[in-house]
Amino acid sequence: MARLVRQTIQILEMIKFSHTLFALPFAIMGGALAVSRPGVVIHGIKPWAGILVCMIGARSAAMAFNRLADRHFDARNPRTATRHLPSGTLSAQSVTLFCLMASAVFVCGTAIFLPENPWPIRLSIPVLLWLGGYSLAKRFTSMAHVWLGLALGMAPAAAWVAFRGELSMPPVLLGLAVTCWVSGFDILYACQDYEFDQRAGLHSIPARFGIARSLNLASILHFLMILMLIGVGVQMPMGAIYFGGVGAVAILLLYEHSLVKPDDLSKVNQAFFQVNILISTGLLLMTIADLWLL
Repeated sequence: MARLVRQTIQILEMIKFSHTLFALPFAIMGGALAVSRPGVVIHGIKPWAGILVCMIGARSAAMAFNRLADRHFDARNPRTATRHLPSGTLSAQSVTLFCLMASAVFVCGTAIFLPENPWPIRLSIPVLLWLGGYSLAKRFTSMAHVWLGLALGMAPAAAWVAFRGELSMPPVLLGLAVTCWVSGFDILYACQDYEFDQRAGLHSIPARFGIARSLNLASILHFLMILMLIGVGVQMPMGAIYFGGVGAVAILLLYEHSLVKPDDLSKVNQAFFQVNILISTGLLLMTIADLWLL
């Protein structure tokens, strides 16, 4: 029993379970925007439980598969050689089993929306295939960062569809905002592996264009994120609290980019983890406050 608990803790560390906070707030935000309009298909606690289960299952499966797919590259990269799989702390068999279980949790989570809304379970396998495809994308395209962005960008749109059974402009814009946000900070993070990616023949924006140009591209993507968030506010429409939250996100993104320099990547982790969690959770709270108070 103690061994099982220890292995479970190690797997959760491997997939960085706490980083679910990156995407989960935007999924909840998509659901909150959906229920603020008339015509909701499913009411009560049921859809919220479904969103939570699906987010945990999907992200866990995607991260486990990513670690499996990249374990041989991770072993050759000094930055990642101490991860659980290349170091031997976890076996490929145990991670594979966890990945299959997490995938099953995701599919079962989409069944929560039945019978009122069949779309989540219909789309569950295509979504899983897209999430798994990201782990292989770096082998053939430098657009892998955008692939990851779209993977997380689906979360708010999927939450909207889960509540309403249809898609409209606000969740599409919110999904694009998340896509730009994630693509941008993944480019920042990938700058750490610029030299390794070039040696290993892996495709990434930094490996293709260099660090300086990559930082500029990440800035453009984050500027587009702000435009998309403004579009969400106009389309809904939202009030002053929401737009104040968007302004705060813009300031946090400026701070994030101030931490990362072409000749100094020592603060990438601070920019990646701390600032981005503030962005997602902060905007969610401001959105809920706007919907509730205004």
